[in-house]
Amino acid sequence: MSKKVLIISSSPRKGGNSDSLCDKFAEGAVSAGNIVEKIFLKDKHINYCTGCGFCNTNDYTACSQKDDAAEILDKMVGADVIVFGTPVYFYTMCGQMKTLIDRCCARYTHINGKEFYYIMTAADGNSAAMDRVIEEFRGFLCCLDGAEEKGFICATGVWQKGDINLTPYPQAAFDSGKNI
Repeated sequence: MSKKVLIISSSPRKGGNSDSLCDKFAEGAVSAGNIVEKIFLKDKHINYCTGCGFCNTNDYTACSQKDDAAEILDKMVGADVIVFGTPVYFYTMCGQMKTLIDRCCARYTHINGKEFYYIMTAADGNSAAMDRVIEEFRGFLCCLDGAEEKGFICATGVWQKGDINLTPYPQAAFDSGKNI
């Protein structure tokens, strides 16, 4: 049975290392018969959460802000599988990803029963550099009913655009997508 897969790439570099792994994951998922949509956050306008409380007075169905976050959140609600792709900056997820996660407050009670994968890339060659990012994603999942972490790719030692192509990580991303 095919699944609806939503890939959210937060890299500021189209074709950068984490974005390239998102593309490979998508290729694998499509090859297995799944329906895949990829969102490149750099192409979207997403404001920061203002903490206004509008969402909790509206049963977590809407946000007071009028930007691209509402469309992305609708797609998250409709997906079976959500893939978060992020470069690691200063041992944490990039700001674009964190901003989107914060904006999930408006719909988080509706993002239920999803499977999640994380794709992370870092210049640091030590895999422990990813520990904090994994815990940040897990913290988000703890707020979602029935969310299930299915896997992650921690691509270390990749800094310059294209470094990822000299590693086994693209094949790992393809295989992860194929095996959802």
